[in-house]
Amino acid sequence: MSVKDTKAEVNTITYDKDKIEDKVGSIYEAIVIMGKRAEQINAEIRTELHNKLDEFAVHNSTLEEVFENREQIEISKHYEKLPKPTSIAIQEWLDEEVYFRKTEDRQK
Repeated sequence: MSVKDTKAEVNTITYDKDKIEDKVGSIYEAIVIMGKRAEQINAEIRTELHNKLDEFAVHNSTLEEVFENREQIEISKHYEKLPKPTSIAIQEWLDEEVYFRKTEDRQK
């Protein structure tokens, strides 16, 4: 799922605890899984942002030129308006789009 296509909330909302823990039976396990997914999403967003900003980078520029690069500023503002990786991970969890397995299952 693309970050741009997500229907995750931008603002803080309250989620139903029962829906979150329903798949694993423990709210703590669900939070760990969602946390790891949020880290993956954050890494994807960060890589995508750096790649886009590098397209406009001028390596021999002065400090004033760096602050005045409008393309970089617009790209940064766009990424600032996206939902947070945690919100995206929670929405993916609730939409059953997150694959996970327990380590005990792997060892058998």
